[in-house]
Amino acid sequence: MRAFVTGGTGFVGSHLVEALLDRGDEVLLLVRKPERAARLFGDRVGLVPGDLEDERALREGCSRADVVFHLAGLTVARKPEDFFRVNRDGTGRLVKAAQEASPRPRNLVYVSSLAASGPSSLGRPAVESDPPHPVSFYGKSKLAGEEEVRRSDLPWSIVRPPTVYGPRDRGLLRMFRLARKGVLPLVGKPEQELSFVYAGDLAAAIIAASAARCAGKTYFASHPEVVPLIRAAEAIYRAVAAAAGEPVSRPLVVRPPAFLARGLLSFIGWTSALAGKATVLSADKARELLAEAWACSPAALERDTGWRAEIDLATGLELTARWYSEHGWL
Repeated sequence: MRAFVTGGTGFVGSHLVEALLDRGDEVLLLVRKPERAARLFGDRVGLVPGDLEDERALREGCSRADVVFHLAGLTVARKPEDFFRVNRDGTGRLVKAAQEASPRPRNLVYVSSLAASGPSSLGRPAVESDPPHPVSFYGKSKLAGEEEVRRSDLPWSIVRPPTVYGPRDRGLLRMFRLARKGVLPLVGKPEQELSFVYAGDLAAAIIAASAARCAGKTYFASHPEVVPLIRAAEAIYRAVAAAAGEPVSRPLVVRPPAFLARGLLSFIGWTSALAGKATVLSADKARELLAEAWACSPAALERDTGWRAEIDLATGLELTARWYSEHGWL
């Protein structure tokens, strides 16, 4: 397979590229910084310099691919419109390029997010038929990106992962570093239900979703285990202790009341906006963090493709903590 990957030097994208290369696929990356691709993959990938605003680069990449894997996007922004400029408009530009490419790719796989679906209810993981109700600008922009894909006359499939973790992840790194200091912060109720997926498992899911039988479908890709927030935080603490070769002691659990957490996140977001800086901590993010559940069911993807997440949370967190430790991130 010839694959054109956007976002291939990012966290999830780099794991996808590694999985494609391990299969013997020919991989072409859309890159803004070729030196980062060289550090990650050496000369094993082809490069198309450009970004999601470069229509020529997008057409070139799409015309040289059997399958387009679209992972590039913004997870942090200085203002709401930035999310839509990249996650909606950039996706629409890529879809247009794929439609105009000669020859056209046979499939486009868009990696969206559980945030596009919105929070779930306690005891009921989200399924694909649930009406979407995103609560953050990020989630709304990813849903808008999905709508750009669905309007295409190309065969397409959409993958919605929940929280993704693994080597090279910076999203949960702060939690690991605080755990290393003996602190477990909980923003949200301890019983909040969460789904997770290890990056390597997600890469396999994305490839599985590129099959012809998946065309026109949207899938959640997660480990089937649903984990309460407090258990997930404790598992991070144990993984960090194991990576350091230390006994597990009692951590300091810090759980601010919802009103205080909301106010603090709002203040951080406001001051960051004044400074012209992007931050994941904001009033917008508080709506996600304080929801009662972010869980989803992978049953549809398992049924249609035979894919199944192999790495459970405890094992994956230990692998992640060990990688952080070995690379000096902790």
